[in-house]
Amino acid sequence: MQLLQQIINGVTIGSFYALVALGYTMVYGVLKLINFAHGDLFMWGAYLGLTGVSLLAGLAGAGQPWMAVPVITGVLALIALTGVLVERVAYRPLRAAGRLAPIISALGVAFILESIARNVYGARWRTYPTGVAPAGGFVLAGSVRISTMQIAVLVISFLLMAGLYLFVQRTRVGTAMRAVSLDHTVSRLMGIDVDRIIALVFVIGPGLGGIAGVVVALYYGSFDFTLGWSFGLKAFIAAILGGIGNIPGAMLGGMFLGLVETLASGYISPQWKDVIAYVILIIILIFRPTGILGERVAAKV
Repeated sequence: MQLLQQIINGVTIGSFYALVALGYTMVYGVLKLINFAHGDLFMWGAYLGLTGVSLLAGLAGAGQPWMAVPVITGVLALIALTGVLVERVAYRPLRAAGRLAPIISALGVAFILESIARNVYGARWRTYPTGVAPAGGFVLAGSVRISTMQIAVLVISFLLMAGLYLFVQRTRVGTAMRAVSLDHTVSRLMGIDVDRIIALVFVIGPGLGGIAGVVVALYYGSFDFTLGWSFGLKAFIAAILGGIGNIPGAMLGGMFLGLVETLASGYISPQWKDVIAYVILIIILIFRPTGILGERVAAKV
């Protein structure tokens, strides 16, 4: 029974990692760049969600579960626009500057976003109003329980991940995104607007991260400005585990990491979960450096 409970908890946490990891892997797929600012965009999703919920609660009274719908929609739009702005200002001018300069720029953007959040909202922990996250749950067998919030998290996460996968694999725009990930020059010769595709990637990736920020904050109830660093690092590890640049790999890596952490917490000790996760990462990278499903990078011949 304990194993089933840990698996449910692990899949829930893994879905968070997977949603954020998708942003890392999409950007790397088209630019071969690790967007270190992605974790902080995710963190801003939590803060903007708190602002939206607080405003709605002030207008309509106590917090209600329906408030999450307009808040998530608004956060999606705002974080997506911020992602496009970051790409336009911090990354696009450095595309021809080698690999080091964009990485330094990404780190700079990450520190700026984190510092602004700390200065605007303060360094103390913030808590969402009660009543917004759905309450209650279901007993599956014996003492195994799944909460309504966990069900909502899993439904939202899997719908978003499945929708993104189908979009990339089954649409003309998705085909263009896959072409750009292989070769920018050839894609331009084929009539693809590479800049527009890259901008779209910075809409989708941060947008998904913003949604994840709201859902994570609702799930845990409280957070602070370091949320982007802690979750962003784990999501980056998930993307590497699955195969950086590989969308199904990011999903698999997130689930795998979430399960490893919860099983380690339940059967060994919560203090050792991070150590065990990093050890497994090192082992996998030693024997399969491209990750579980392999890194999708065009071969230059």
